[in-house]
Amino acid sequence: MSDVPSLFAPPHPMYASRREFLSRVGGGFGLIGLAGLLAQDTARATPQAAWAPPNPARPLAPRAGHHATKAKSIIWLFINGGPSQVDTWDYKPELQRRDGQELAGFDRNTGFFRDNVGPIMRSPFRFRQHGQCGKHVSDIFPNLARHVDKMAFIHSCWTDSNNHSPALMKINTGFTRMGFPCTGAWVTYGLGSESQNLPSFVVMYDTLGRGLPKGYSQNWGAGFLPSIYQGTALKPQGAPIDNLFRPADLSEQQQRNQLDLMARLNQRQLAGRASDGSGDDLTARIETFELAYRMQMAAPEAIDINRETVQTQRLYGIDNPRCAHFARQCLIARRMVERGVRFVQIYSGGEENERSWDGHMNIAANHTGFAGETDQPIAALLTDLDHRGLLDETLVVWGGEFGRLPLVQRGGTGRDHNPHAFTYWLAGGGVKAGYSHGATDEIGNRAADDRVSVHDLHATILHLIGLDHLRLTYRYNGRDFRLTDVHGDVVREVIA
Repeated sequence: MSDVPSLFAPPHPMYASRREFLSRVGGGFGLIGLAGLLAQDTARATPQAAWAPPNPARPLAPRAGHHATKAKSIIWLFINGGPSQVDTWDYKPELQRRDGQELAGFDRNTGFFRDNVGPIMRSPFRFRQHGQCGKHVSDIFPNLARHVDKMAFIHSCWTDSNNHSPALMKINTGFTRMGFPCTGAWVTYGLGSESQNLPSFVVMYDTLGRGLPKGYSQNWGAGFLPSIYQGTALKPQGAPIDNLFRPADLSEQQQRNQLDLMARLNQRQLAGRASDGSGDDLTARIETFELAYRMQMAAPEAIDINRETVQTQRLYGIDNPRCAHFARQCLIARRMVERGVRFVQIYSGGEENERSWDGHMNIAANHTGFAGETDQPIAALLTDLDHRGLLDETLVVWGGEFGRLPLVQRGGTGRDHNPHAFTYWLAGGGVKAGYSHGATDEIGNRAADDRVSVHDLHATILHLIGLDHLRLTYRYNGRDFRLTDVHGDVVREVIA
């Protein structure tokens, strides 16, 4: 027994104490683990550009991303209200066979109206196969069905909330509560804008008096990022942007003199704040005034669709009363990205339930109506971008805040909210065309295979535009925030 070292024996002479010995041993294990992780990263990493945060003096100057990419801009077609995956892109023949059956073990708290849960309901729409990929598409999309060979479908999306407002916040900002930057703000913060005479981030919402989406402008807000990165919403009536036109009694030189004086006063104020780091908002405000001045020259031309040929206007459906309002927005979106705007988001549908894709009472009437408003314009957008050579450098995104249940909502022929399964599709911008990723269960109730969270979707969108979601950060309140919080993996299978 005397040869066995005692647990209470003095430490080896090279250590001053047992505490130091344990500390150094623990650090050694940590370093071994770190070396393993770094070796894994090195094995899968490729050389990356040295990305740097924007210069506060030129916050919208175009910058290279973290890696080379095809996409230079994004058009997000936001299908507001929660489109039903099983009535649009996620074909489920089992719904037809099990129509009217109760779903055993269903959690009644899944949807928003827990006391109105009915049996399984078949889709009222017929699905047909299209394209070389043979994709099944609902008959409500006759025009978009011709473009499935350009699209990458993600059928296994899921989110955290069954309520519109937090779900909208989640899909736009990565968080279910307000106060965080949206995707468009993060993208323009990361890359700036190719156009210095137009907003870097443009938003268009419903023009038929149905209102803004729930959460209103928070959906395109900059959160704690400098305000220069928030979306500029084009108003549906009157002048699309406030103060877009110079007052009649003010000459161009007089306006320029006013701006120069304001800039000098702001710069003087900014000099006193430089030392405490609180000048970013003021710098952004200075740049906002200058951008507004430049926009008075460039924006009227950019949003003037009358400059397009009659053939192009008819392609989008400007002459079709059913979809003319959304057709104008899609055509403006193409004109915007053509002129270097980085991010455009268009909302289909307004605030109230049946005035958006929120088909609680009658899914057939609801989705037929809104598909009729959007099908031709979106198909035309894809055609137009492709013919102009812009589709490869424009990432088009289609989807809403969540999906819908494969069950009927009692009291009608509609479907309640479903956070556990919904579909997104991407086109252009370097995606794998004619591809479907992930799957829901046999009736479309839950994402089952290769599940994709909202953070994964955001990480993928950022990757396609050239940004690494792990490295795109902003320090706020002592913490480095990012769009994907502490989660997210790129869905590399959808990347060409």
